[in-house]
Amino acid sequence: MSAPDGETGLELALSSQPDLIILDLMLPKKDGMEVCRELRSRNVRTPIIMLTARSGEPDRVAGLEIGADDYVTKPFSILELVARTRALLRRSAPADGAVDQVRVGDALVDFKQYVVVNGTERHLLTPLEVSLLRLLVHHPHEVITRERLLNEIWGFQTYPTTRTVDTFVLRLRQKIERDPHEPVHFVTVHGAGYKFVP
Repeated sequence: MSAPDGETGLELALSSQPDLIILDLMLPKKDGMEVCRELRSRNVRTPIIMLTARSGEPDRVAGLEIGADDYVTKPFSILELVARTRALLRRSAPADGAVDQVRVGDALVDFKQYVVVNGTERHLLTPLEVSLLRLLVHHPHEVITRERLLNEIWGFQTYPTTRTVDTFVLRLRQKIERDPHEPVHFVTVHGAGYKFVP
């Protein structure tokens, strides 16, 4: 199904519960950023691919920071969009035999419900945040490069920028760490990547 504008798209996404949303940034009535922000504020976990003609890094980072899971710039090949769609759907599916919950410091992460409960706060996780968190948690104390994270989580070695990983790790820190500015669980290894310290 498709929608001619952001308002209609938002209503459809809320009422029909699609498996994945491809969201154009330049929509009439409500732009893609507004729609994405509102969906995430209403606890909609559906994977979102942002589709736009804006190719600058600040635009990509802004889209990811408000909750998009991937970002495809125009012009693009249909084969690439289909591949990214399949990869995102595959990564958002529950993993067989995976643990449902894990405690990280003060926070309880519920992989099944895509939430983090940290004290009195409850944060929603996006499908890619869950995939990233699972990979880091299942390799404690191991330095995992940004390139490996991009390849294993997003599925593309040629993804535009490793800044994408930084943005997602920052979002995890904000939801899980006691002090996101002084992280103790999701640690940056300068010049390499990240490691998870239980």
